[in-house]
Amino acid sequence: MSKSYEAKDTMVNHELQQEARALGDRTRHRLFRYIVDAPGPVGVAELTQFVHLNHNAVRQHLAVLKEAGLIAEEIEKRSRPGRPGLLYRAHPEAAGKWNLPGAYSWLATLLSDAIRSGQSPREVGRQDGNRRAAELVGSTEGVELLEAEITRRGFRPQRVQRGRRIDFVLQRCPFADVAESDPDTVCQLHLGLAEGLAEGLGGLMVERLTVLDPRQAGCCLTILQCSVDGAANI
Repeated sequence: MSKSYEAKDTMVNHELQQEARALGDRTRHRLFRYIVDAPGPVGVAELTQFVHLNHNAVRQHLAVLKEAGLIAEEIEKRSRPGRPGLLYRAHPEAAGKWNLPGAYSWLATLLSDAIRSGQSPREVGRQDGNRRAAELVGSTEGVELLEAEITRRGFRPQRVQRGRRIDFVLQRCPFADVAESDPDTVCQLHLGLAEGLAEGLGGLMVERLTVLDPRQAGCCLTILQCSVDGAANI
């Protein structure tokens, strides 16, 4: 075994041990499962009611779960006056572990749809993106919702914006093992997902998906922000 793989295995084992310790506490495990099963991000007030503890105690448990990489923290987007609160959701990279549905579960479902319907992976991905876009409601801009969704899917995007052109450099491929052996299928599915999201959210157009070695990451999804009539503004 090469030193690079040994180092990777050591890092993975350390992460799993940290996650296991975080979930070894009964209250933290209950909080984690509640966040995972919730239809959307959850606030501290809701969690305190669930476990019947005070805010400070809940925040301490959440800090441990966050440090272990099991949950992600985000600032509440609100239009009403007042200080925005913190919201919590399952971390995308925790998917596939601890009885959570992972990226490969999603991939298998869509590939099954493609086989059953006879449609291309790209078209099936586009339809899934359209469905998901319809669920994303609120006053947030489309590009922010798109970034949040591909983050939720586990791609870990790094955003680089030049005028109306936006590059999302993907720091992680959640399908690396399969994409390496069948990039045409997996990457076309991902491209279709992005196209469906952009189309459904409105004001966005996918220009291209630049595919690189999935194990090295760095693939780039290029998005154009468009005017109301659909013309790209560059």
